[in-house]
Amino acid sequence: MRLVHLDLKGAAPRVSYLEQVFPFLSQLGANGILIEYEDMFPFKGELEVLRSPYAYSEEDIERIQQLAEQHKLEVVPLVQTFGHVEFILKHEKYQHLREVERFPNSFNPHVPNTLALLKSILAQVIEKHRRSTWIHIGADEVFHLGEGMDSKNWMSRNKGDVGTMFLKHIKEVLGFLSAQYWGLRVLMWDDMLRKISVGALRGEGTGTAVVSQVSAGCLGTAHSRPATAGPIALPGHCAHRLAEVRGTPCPPSAHTATLAAVQEAMAWLSPPCRYDHYSVLCELFPISIPSLAICLQTLVNGGFTEEAKRKVLDVLGLESVQLEQSTCEGRGAFPGVEIYHMVEQVNGHLKESILKALEEESAIKGWFSPYHRKHHFGNPRNMESFGSKVLKLHEDWESFVRDLRAQLERVYFPDTVEEWMEENINPYLDQLRDLVRDYR
Repeated sequence: MRLVHLDLKGAAPRVSYLEQVFPFLSQLGANGILIEYEDMFPFKGELEVLRSPYAYSEEDIERIQQLAEQHKLEVVPLVQTFGHVEFILKHEKYQHLREVERFPNSFNPHVPNTLALLKSILAQVIEKHRRSTWIHIGADEVFHLGEGMDSKNWMSRNKGDVGTMFLKHIKEVLGFLSAQYWGLRVLMWDDMLRKISVGALRGEGTGTAVVSQVSAGCLGTAHSRPATAGPIALPGHCAHRLAEVRGTPCPPSAHTATLAAVQEAMAWLSPPCRYDHYSVLCELFPISIPSLAICLQTLVNGGFTEEAKRKVLDVLGLESVQLEQSTCEGRGAFPGVEIYHMVEQVNGHLKESILKALEEESAIKGWFSPYHRKHHFGNPRNMESFGSKVLKLHEDWESFVRDLRAQLERVYFPDTVEEWMEENINPYLDQLRDLVRDYR
């Protein structure tokens, strides 16, 4: 299995964009989609509080599965069942289920309501994915496990440790799934299991065998995530090899180091989003497509061979790719290519051009300083020497940003567009806007 992980926390694309993307993923060698919905799932009833204002509808969930089926992509839903549950535990309604009261990262496994809540969440997600033969239960990076008072008391009473406590909770989740959904196969990340001794694993076990594990990494950045989150397949009667494909740099990056470091991260490279529910956006999906394409073809061919390179160029409509320089050349013909090139413009020129105008223009520094602007005075003769240049720069960037916003709105919901603008455009353009306002 070559799964592309759609991690939807905070930057979920519109379904209309997935309609364009899925054929490309299939062409490039993916045969499955691992979908981590978080708050984008249309939870109902008592769980409705978990929904984002822009959550997919039930019709959207069905459409996504139809698209996947149409392009021979197996859908594997992912529901976090231990850590990475900020989207749940941030709500006042569920704060009492936190392992550590002030941190929303991880569940307290000793509160009966934790398992009851997870059963409800899993049931709603599985109900909308009846054609799926796999479910992924996450269970990676259970931060602060063992630090809560309930956990400390449990370990003291049972002469146990964090590992046995982790396994106890996972066994309860697996017990529910095996009892309610016979034949549904389960995946989980392996990082927490790797901290547990082989003896403890054999003693406690999960009632099933581990088939495969693939370590994780970050693509294209000097900062490398620890090798956490290789997938585990449960139970063991199936010999599938699973590779999750991502194309995300570690935060806070607005544009992928597009093609670099493919070799060091082949097992876990994916379209972007954010690393937890509270972090900044990493990058935008269209920006990651070239690196994602290279990773998929590298998996298919066992290396980034000439054949793999030709396939990437052909499918994406590019002229060349340079791994060492992390660049690709050509207009491209992949979904969101307009955004790809516009973000290149932002990264390459926005900050530089504005800071150059503000800091290197002697007439601004000498005759239109922050003091002049604060007290509303200046010599028109000197001001006119820079005015037309600054006004033209402002007009050009405002026009560009309007076009960029229009492109982003075709792919993303308003909250994502606004956040990306606030993080990547406004810190620089606002300085120019303020100057033009004062000049006028």
